[in-house]
Amino acid sequence: MAVRAVVIEADGGSRGNPGPAGYGAVVRDPETGEVLAERSAGIGTATNNVAEYRGLIAGLEAAAELGAAEVEARMDSKLVVEQMCGRWQIKHPGLRPLAAQAAGLVGRFTAVRFTWIPRERNKHADALANAAMDAAAGRAPTAAASRAAQPPREVAGPDSAARAAAREVAARAATAKATGTDPATTPASWEPRPTEEGTRLILVRHGETERTVQKQYSGRGDVPLTARGRAQARATAARVAALAPSVAAVVSSPLSRCTATARAVAALVGNPPVRTDDDLIECDFGVWEGRTFAEVRDGWAGELDAWLASTRVAPPEGESFAAVAERTGRAVDRLRSAYPGETVVVVSHVSPIKLVLRDALAAGDAFLHRLYLDTAGVSVLDLYPDGGVAVRSVNDTAHLTDL
Repeated sequence: MAVRAVVIEADGGSRGNPGPAGYGAVVRDPETGEVLAERSAGIGTATNNVAEYRGLIAGLEAAAELGAAEVEARMDSKLVVEQMCGRWQIKHPGLRPLAAQAAGLVGRFTAVRFTWIPRERNKHADALANAAMDAAAGRAPTAAASRAAQPPREVAGPDSAARAAAREVAARAATAKATGTDPATTPASWEPRPTEEGTRLILVRHGETERTVQKQYSGRGDVPLTARGRAQARATAARVAALAPSVAAVVSSPLSRCTATARAVAALVGNPPVRTDDDLIECDFGVWEGRTFAEVRDGWAGELDAWLASTRVAPPEGESFAAVAERTGRAVDRLRSAYPGETVVVVSHVSPIKLVLRDALAAGDAFLHRLYLDTAGVSVLDLYPDGGVAVRSVNDTAHLTDL
């Protein structure tokens, strides 16, 4: 039977660094500490860090086989934890493919959290790894390794992080079902629904900036519109006015490239005040901010592969798409509640809009890399009180033809 949440304890090591190497991984029930799965193997001659990554990968594979949705991965390797969280660069080329493989597995779960723990709290996985190293070196297992299969008497106390995470998961699931936002319980229908029953969101990506032209990562940096971007904003305003001559609100990311676009739109749809919402801001690209796509590929190849493989991985010192999705989801929920049966213009950035459309279409993460959104493009979706969604258009750019 599939389990909802699990804890992974993983470790790896080598006799000599590099030397005969092996890994161990244990998957536990976060509430009871029951061992649900064990994995260990020798991997020939390798370094400690390679073995540690192999232990993590084995643990994630085992959790996926169990059907887990939420994972807390605990390791005593500070390097692996920090790299998987996106806070440290992956400088060693031998670790980059392993990090990318782990990130790909992370993408199979609803949520994954990485936690560093001291070695004394990772004894079971450590013993499994030592047994695998002994086997790789042709030695008899140590006494500690022979005790590896014995489950600990206590893993999670009543106020442990794992139990808190499990309670959080349950609360989110209950809220989603109660509000009609859970895709599993949202009513399906082939029949067109009256538009006046729902909240219509007109999603507008801001106009062109210099970083758009230069193909640079543009996140929290407050760069203005170019002259062409301002022309795009005016053309988009006319397009939005044709779709909705009057709107209940214009809500924007606080960055100037969005507020300038939003003001142009507001002027043609009844001139409502432009309200900003911090949850609509672009993804924080961390140290990649202002760098070209090519520069990031050259300087952070491993980190980039890991980031592209999983929405749970953040750029170094940045923000993951999973975190962006969480806050944009909050913004959409607020608009649905505040403006029932009305039309709202939302001016934001490429990442938040992609994530809103991904969730509206109940699509997978691959959608994010297959959908192209032009600057000043317009998308329209209707949100209904029972959780129903109708996507009316995506990336309408007909109004930009002559620019």
